[in-house]
Amino acid sequence: MSNEFYDDLSTSLNQALAIAKGEAEPSRKFSHEMPDIKLIRNKTGLSQQQFADKLNISPRTLQNWEQGTRNPTGAAVTLMRLLDKQPDLIAEA
Repeated sequence: MSNEFYDDLSTSLNQALAIAKGEAEPSRKFSHEMPDIKLIRNKTGLSQQQFADKLNISPRTLQNWEQGTRNPTGAAVTLMRLLDKQPDLIAEA
């Protein structure tokens, strides 16, 4: 291992440790607002059962999302954002 590579790696690890300890700010932060699932479902005009069936999820999962005890992740968040803008898309599902 070259000294230059080791020095770069060591510097990076020290920076990461300082950020984790709150001693330094990260160079960038990513934040994503969680969509309001109940509002989105209401826009579609579907009941919880109908909406859950269209998404192929359990009604309980949908209830947890709507109550904020759980949050959708990954593709489900993207789908919610799409449905928020175009609620009629779910009719095609």
